[in-house]
Amino acid sequence: MSRFLGVAVGLAALLVIGVFHPIVIKTEYHFGKGVWPVFLVFGVGCLAVSILISSPLVSSIVGVLGFTCFWSIRELFEQHRRVEQGRYPANPKRGRR
Repeated sequence: MSRFLGVAVGLAALLVIGVFHPIVIKTEYHFGKGVWPVFLVFGVGCLAVSILISSPLVSSIVGVLGFTCFWSIRELFEQHRRVEQGRYPANPKRGRR
């Protein structure tokens, strides 16, 4: 299994990033950029849990998930900017701030 650890972590990173892309878009649309602390708390939690996990594979994947949450904070603000530029639709039920 250790021979394929890098491949497995790489594949998991690709999948996690792929899943988080629409999550960031939908989050900004429905809640705005102000929910970034949720991503921060979840990211810190994932990193704390990854330290406690003894399996290198699972620990690595949870660590990737944590750092993807941190990256999502930046992307949330970038998505907000893209909405302001008209590149993505704004939620008409939620006023722009």
